[in-house]
Amino acid sequence: MLKTFKYRIYPTKRQETLLNFTLEECRWLYNHLLEQRKKSWEENKKGLSYYDQCRFIVYLKTERKTLTAIHSQVIQDVAMRLDLAFKSFFRRVKAGEKPGYPRFKGKGWYDSITFPQAINGCKLRDNKLSVSKIGSIKIKLSRDLVGKPVIVTIKRSITNKWYVSFVQEIQPNHLPKTNKSVGIDVGLKTFATLSDGTEIQNPRFFKSEDKTLINAQRKLSKTEKGSKERINRRKIVARVHERIINKRDDFSHKVSTQIINLYDIICVEDLNINRMQENNFKCINKSISDVAWSGFFNKLSYKAENAGRKLIKVNPAYTTQDCHRCGHRQKMSLSDRTYECPCCGLVIDRDLNAAKNILRLGTQSQKPVRSRLRKARTG
Repeated sequence: MLKTFKYRIYPTKRQETLLNFTLEECRWLYNHLLEQRKKSWEENKKGLSYYDQCRFIVYLKTERKTLTAIHSQVIQDVAMRLDLAFKSFFRRVKAGEKPGYPRFKGKGWYDSITFPQAINGCKLRDNKLSVSKIGSIKIKLSRDLVGKPVIVTIKRSITNKWYVSFVQEIQPNHLPKTNKSVGIDVGLKTFATLSDGTEIQNPRFFKSEDKTLINAQRKLSKTEKGSKERINRRKIVARVHERIINKRDDFSHKVSTQIINLYDIICVEDLNINRMQENNFKCINKSISDVAWSGFFNKLSYKAENAGRKLIKVNPAYTTQDCHRCGHRQKMSLSDRTYECPCCGLVIDRDLNAAKNILRLGTQSQKPVRSRLRKARTG
């Protein structure tokens, strides 16, 4: 399986200049290739493929000599990114979704370069990252690399910090069985409620930094556009956002690891976060973004695969409204925090009831088809 390892790197001033130059050249090339595709369709009603544009890049190098200073695979990756952007555009058109035609990238909006073949152009040597046409960059190895690097990406953060990500082939490290199963109901009041009664509190990182962010944004709004002071104020705002992101990411990593270590079968809701934010939950969009369920579920997914655990996604419909004991269904508003069943007399926290329903649905989906059919006939 593939796993990503991310590390901080510390380029010298000269190396940082070369990296920034590489990013700007890649940005120019991306926009040039996008313009080429756009003109080809408008004038000839003909689309261009990835291979068409790769052949064109060979001739483009003779006209723009600065492209020769960029590694060939990094340049080819630019064409690949644009090709993937168009494939996603056509997929959304076919599905009837909002298409979102690929956009031209403004200055500073192309922030990463990729070496698709790690052994060619970017290697780790003697605790230093050796990058073709850049040099040997100091790297902080916070943990050892486990497998064989496949893809290497160097990225500049919004606060001008540099990171490198290694996508590696590793062997799954299966954990010992615990013979425990759990259902997880995520929410806004509590980050997650487990079917065994465990509650994980919502840290609300954005709210904790709200005053700091408001003050930084207010000072930014008062500065003159294009001034040095405005640039410095933007960096301060960016640092606050980066701190929030890092705290949230660290929290979801720790919680997901704890759950993976404790349970063999993990059942969660198959939520469409984007649709929730677009349609019916506009009043709580900020809270949904802050809690970051998608990132948490993604971490659970790949960690479960690596640990030999089973992650099951269930349909979230009626998990809050159904009584987990007798199956009675009743409507509940968001303000109702306790589930009171009029049929069997059950009184239980609504999130705990939902977590138990999620566990029941998840375990039922894993039963053999014949036994489920037999139970349905006899029932």
